[in-house]
Amino acid sequence: MSRVIAILLGLVVTALAPTATPARGCCADSKVILVFGDSLSAGYGLPVERGWVKLLADRLQREGYGFQVVNASVSGETTTGGVARLRRALDTHHPAIVILELGANDGLRGLPPETTRTNLETMLALSASPPRRTLLLGMRMPPNYGERYTSKFAALFAEAARHYQVALVPFFLDGVAGVPGLIQADGLHPNEQGQPRLLDNVWAGLRPLLRSKGG
Repeated sequence: MSRVIAILLGLVVTALAPTATPARGCCADSKVILVFGDSLSAGYGLPVERGWVKLLADRLQREGYGFQVVNASVSGETTTGGVARLRRALDTHHPAIVILELGANDGLRGLPPETTRTNLETMLALSASPPRRTLLLGMRMPPNYGERYTSKFAALFAEAARHYQVALVPFFLDGVAGVPGLIQADGLHPNEQGQPRLLDNVWAGLRPLLRSKGG
C-alpha cells in the first residue's frame, strides 16, 4: 500500500510541475533565455502560441537572434515560490539571459514589500552572476491598495535592480493595465490583444542584453 501511495504522490508532483523545454548545452555560451514568472508570463487564459513569451521566441527567430526561449513560469507564483525553484531552473537550462517577472501575486495578497524585495534580491543574486544577464520586470499595484503601499511596492523593483545592477522594465503592464479591450474579464490578466504590447515592453529592456545577431 505504501508503495502505491508513493507512486501516486510522484504522479501528482509531476503533473503540477511547470512545463518547460530543457535546454541543450550549458555554461557561458548558452543561447537560452529563461522566462521565470507567474501567470502573466505563463499565458493564463490564452492559447500558448498567443502569449508574449511565444511572441518573443518568434521575434527572436524572425530577427536572426540565435536564442531558444524556455518558459518556466507558473500561474499563482509568488516571490517566495520563485526563490524555492529558481536554482533548479538555472541548473537545468543554463540560460545566458534571465527575464525575472515575479511580485504581482505578492502585491495582490498584500504581502510586506520588504519580503518581496528580499526574495527578489535573493533571486537576482542567483540569476545575475556573470556572464549571465538579467532583466527584471517591474510591477505596480492598483491605487485601491493605498498610496503608502503602492509607492513602496513600485519602488522596490528599481531599488533591487539598482543594487544588483541589472536591467529593468519599470512597469511590465505599461499601456495594458486598466485599458479596456486589453484585459481579460477578470480585470487582471492581459488578453490576446494585450500580448504584443507586453512584448514591446519587454523588448525595450531585453534588446540591449542581446549580443550581435547569431552571436
